[in-house]
Amino acid sequence: MKITGSIALVTGANRGIGRHFARQLLERGATKVYATARNPERIDIPGVETLRLDITDPRSVEAAATIASDVSLLINNAGISTYTNLVTGDLGKIRAELDTHFYGTLRMVRAFAPVLGANGGGGILNVLSALSWFSYDGANAYAAAKAAEWSLTNGIRLELASQGTLVTGLHLGMADTDLTASYDGDKMDPADVVRVALDGIEADRIEVLADEWSAYVKASLANDPSAFYQPAGQS
Repeated sequence: MKITGSIALVTGANRGIGRHFARQLLERGATKVYATARNPERIDIPGVETLRLDITDPRSVEAAATIASDVSLLINNAGISTYTNLVTGDLGKIRAELDTHFYGTLRMVRAFAPVLGANGGGGILNVLSALSWFSYDGANAYAAAKAAEWSLTNGIRLELASQGTLVTGLHLGMADTDLTASYDGDKMDPADVVRVALDGIEADRIEVLADEWSAYVKASLANDPSAFYQPAGQS
């Protein structure tokens, strides 16, 4: 998968990681970049083609696939975080997380898979999370939705292999974006996250771990989970 000469579509391109994807794709030689958002008038990236898109709205997704019928690289970046737990949290917010991260991503894949196939196969990158692999009290709806999206990513990779579509999952911890503004710990520069992700696409990698935290969390899956969730100060 080569970025140079590709035609890409980025969801959630008005801010954060999505904005960096749109910019760096152009810098790497993409012929065209569709930068999409619910409110495309907020997109201020020179050189992109803006497109209104709400991935939770089937008609909006279908319209985007019709307009952007030349796409060869799909970046599924759009996401939300409601900071909601599962047992006592608002069910509407939990559904919103799943409708965005799982069903929204699936809608995009179903709409654009025929487009990618017609254009030679191309690639899909799904922006996932280290929270695909662990839970965190206070954000368990997000973790559940990202775990579902990780499974979705693995599933569509098998289903789209016959048409030559590369499917890559990007996992990261905290990046310095609006979504993590309330978090006071260490955060990655979103530009670095995108750089690593695009390098991974060009290397035909099916999984990209953007930071040491993601690598650590994934490695922990092979161990007894009690060790990972051990309260601080206990042994």
